[in-house]
Amino acid sequence: ETHGITFRIQISVKELLDTDILLRLLFHLPVNYPSTLPDISVNSDQLTRAQCMEVKDKLLEQAKKHLSEPMVHDLILWIQQHLKHVIKQSATVCNEKPTLSKGTSTEDGIWMLLLHLDHMRAKAKYVKTVEKWTSDLRLTGRLMFMGRIILILLQGDRSNIKEYLILQKTSKVDVDSSGKKCKEKMISVLCETKVQSQHKRFQTFEVKEYSTVDELQKEFESAGLTTLFSEFVPPLLK
Repeated sequence: ETHGITFRIQISVKELLDTDILLRLLFHLPVNYPSTLPDISVNSDQLTRAQCMEVKDKLLEQAKKHLSEPMVHDLILWIQQHLKHVIKQSATVCNEKPTLSKGTSTEDGIWMLLLHLDHMRAKAKYVKTVEKWTSDLRLTGRLMFMGRIILILLQGDRSNIKEYLILQKTSKVDVDSSGKKCKEKMISVLCETKVQSQHKRFQTFEVKEYSTVDELQKEFESAGLTTLFSEFVPPLLK
């Protein structure tokens, strides 16, 4: 393996106001782990983005103390014991998901990603996996099918966009010609850019199929993405 492995762990911590805090921890272990620190991402519906970033920073600090030795289990135990201390300086725990419409959920604002997939052999399983990832990472947008063309258009926090890309490239999301699970090797990042004021913000993630190029084009146009369509989609039709 050249990318290492990526896995997600969910833990429940009963620390704050007798409320169960559900943490979703994403660990990407490079091939030379544990000599190299893992990449860590933190998400929680009960914590603000700033609080999640604080938890991530503290976990990375702890990881440095365990360099060259297996550390994931120790990191999980540590955050279960110290979550309250880590975020006590942060804002009050919020039970609502942050809205994407204001574009201020991170200092980077809302970003947009357009991906092209060559094929999906195990379509139903693949679609279900994409839907789960976008839900976990609070990404909105479209998974679009038009003939042989498959596009994924995502909007969300830049850090979550990057997490999605890691999952897409390192997870076994499809099957090969012999039916064995395999990673996505035929993927192209067509565009990754900050959402501008003229762009419509998608409120949900939807899977849609289009019968004609005109239907697909209208989807882009209705979202203020006419230029994006003109630049990247026509070459795929050739």
